[in-house]
Amino acid sequence: MNIAIIEDDEKIREELAILLKKENYTPHIITNFENILEEILKIPCDLILLDINLPYEDGFTICEKIKKEKDIPIIFVTSRSKEEDELKSIRLGGIDFLAKPYKKLILLEKIKRALNITNPIHYQEITINDVTLNLHLSTIKKENTETELTRNEFRILYYFYLKPHELITKEDLLESLWNDKYYLDENILNVSMNRLRKKLEEIGAKDFIKTKRGVGYYI
Repeated sequence: MNIAIIEDDEKIREELAILLKKENYTPHIITNFENILEEILKIPCDLILLDINLPYEDGFTICEKIKKEKDIPIIFVTSRSKEEDELKSIRLGGIDFLAKPYKKLILLEKIKRALNITNPIHYQEITINDVTLNLHLSTIKKENTETELTRNEFRILYYFYLKPHELITKEDLLESLWNDKYYLDENILNVSMNRLRKKLEEIGAKDFIKTKRGVGYYI
């Protein structure tokens, strides 16, 4: 799991990075405080540890900007411990709040909880661009039109839903969807993709899966 650290105290951010590495997370330290949003959008990111007191813009403003672009869970880790600060962080979309000095075990538990809560595997439905994938019924729906998916169609589309807006190559799909029980070769993938696109068109989502010629697909 990739965790971004947005903290202007060098000592604290280095301590956080070391702690995360020990727990097998991949830390990404942000030091370009003038362009935090741009930096976040460039890296793989499953969770953000965000300070409030930052140069140029405070953590509340940064949280609001990030949430408009990507639904990444954000834990505020800050020296500001007033009730109104915690309340504001929640209202702006923060998933948790921890005042400094923090206890390492408490922080790690909050990180684990945040990643668990936001893991799509626990959802019944995921909606992207008005198209809803039901993880229990293996159906897709747009507005009032719904259709069922085959096992392979569902597995392909679910992979896209786990990586929205990311460019996915055919090799990525084949590698991810292959296992000992079900073998998905390139021919089966092509047939499944064509059928999936036809079903999406039938529910009014013709261009839901887009193609970048010679590179891959994205939603």
